[in-house]
Amino acid sequence: MLPQYERLRDPSLAGDPIGPGGTTPGIRKSTVRIRFGKLAVTTAMLPVLGFLFCVVWSLMYNFVQANATHCMVYNFLPSLSAAIGNYQPQRFVWQFSVLLHAPPRYAIAFLYKNHHLSLLARKHRKEWAYLACILNIVELSSLVGLTLWTSSSNYEIHKFCFSAFIVCSILYMLLVVVINRLSRIDEMLTLAERKSLRYKRRLMWVNVLSILLAVYFFLRHNQYCEPYVYSLFALSEYVFVYSNIGFHMTAYWDFIHANMYFHWRTGLHFSSV
Repeated sequence: MLPQYERLRDPSLAGDPIGPGGTTPGIRKSTVRIRFGKLAVTTAMLPVLGFLFCVVWSLMYNFVQANATHCMVYNFLPSLSAAIGNYQPQRFVWQFSVLLHAPPRYAIAFLYKNHHLSLLARKHRKEWAYLACILNIVELSSLVGLTLWTSSSNYEIHKFCFSAFIVCSILYMLLVVVINRLSRIDEMLTLAERKSLRYKRRLMWVNVLSILLAVYFFLRHNQYCEPYVYSLFALSEYVFVYSNIGFHMTAYWDFIHANMYFHWRTGLHFSSV
């Protein structure tokens, strides 16, 4: 689903004089307006489809290598790191999808900062909005880092970025849910806002549960070397990734009436109408 957009005439040109022959001197500049809801869905679908491709391709063409572990027991699902970083074309597809979706995500992080500042204005907790923004940016930067430095190319950097991604992701979700709980009254929420908050809570708990299960299955696999256990660890990773993407896609409801504008002189900015 591609974003809908329309070109708007630059207001500064409204009074341009008409030259000889009825033409306007110079080239008319325009502003591109993209509906935020479409942008949010398109941005989220990039890693969704990219990760799905990596897993399916690994199962079809790298099944034995991708599922191999030090225990030499049978598994049927590759880990996150093996699926996205150890083989081609999976590595290229994942890097392309993550790097392409990163710029809008950075812009949305600052949009959320302003949104949370407005919510917390009466609570005198504006520092929470800045903290949430920092966590969001570090989470996204860690995702970019673990994507560029794979477990096979540089394990230490990959491990550091993966750990930072997990910690910042969970802390960001918790903080956003707390901000919304403290600053909003359910009876005064719109239908879209209620849906957004409901899915945020559910996806946060799914995310936390999935990472706890992943830790359990990883430790059990290393200790007992049982068949299928590493695949359950991989499945928990998949749930963690998709619940994280789903949490960020709730921006669709938070800014359902917003638009993103791009102008050649003023750059990128958002509007609530």
